[in-house]
Amino acid sequence: MLTFTYVWPYMGMGAALLLALLLMTDLLRSDRSVSRWQDLVWLAWAGMLVYLVHQFEEHGIDAEGHRYAFRGFLCASLGFADPKTCLVPYSFITSVNVAAVWLAGPAAALLGRRWPAIALSYFSIPFVNLFAHVGPSLAKGAYNPGEATAIVLFLPLSLWAFHVALARYRLGWRAVGATVAAGIVLHAVLLGSLIAFLRGLIGSGVLDVIQYLNPAIAGLIVYLATRPRKA
Repeated sequence: MLTFTYVWPYMGMGAALLLALLLMTDLLRSDRSVSRWQDLVWLAWAGMLVYLVHQFEEHGIDAEGHRYAFRGFLCASLGFADPKTCLVPYSFITSVNVAAVWLAGPAAALLGRRWPAIALSYFSIPFVNLFAHVGPSLAKGAYNPGEATAIVLFLPLSLWAFHVALARYRLGWRAVGATVAAGIVLHAVLLGSLIAFLRGLIGSGVLDVIQYLNPAIAGLIVYLATRPRKA
């Protein structure tokens, strides 16, 4: 049955193709006097593009040809051997991904035109998510859905964004550190809320709402860490 639960990763790939075309124009640049690769706003849009591709590997078709495979990997990590009896809600998977990419991506890029640190804050999600894939892979010696794009796309683009933030925007290591810290907090809230649901402490509706609010935490942490201090 075709429902949004299974269709959204394919919709995301369609959006990725459109975004790739737009990134080749000047429409998504905030400063045309420099290379697009030196523009944090353009890089934030590029970050959204690579995350859309990453989502397809996780929830569309992974590198081993499995469909909607990440939920099964997550369930196994939480002790549910059979995805069919796993208690992780499908709406949770959808909420996490729609909020973190479809909503947070454009918000960070648009707000980044005025506050470059907000554009940088978007990389809190892919950079920390990289370790969420590589860590289990190293521990178990096996591929997990999303690992390939995390390594090939997330790692180089995030490191380059950090470099641009330091070298061109002079945001300082405080901004980079806050970005990484924000990503850790975001993933902790994500996992903590899921565990709270599995233990019966919150309902599925509250769980989903938390995921939609969660990405704002990353931007807020970086903004507060980098805003000018009053004399």
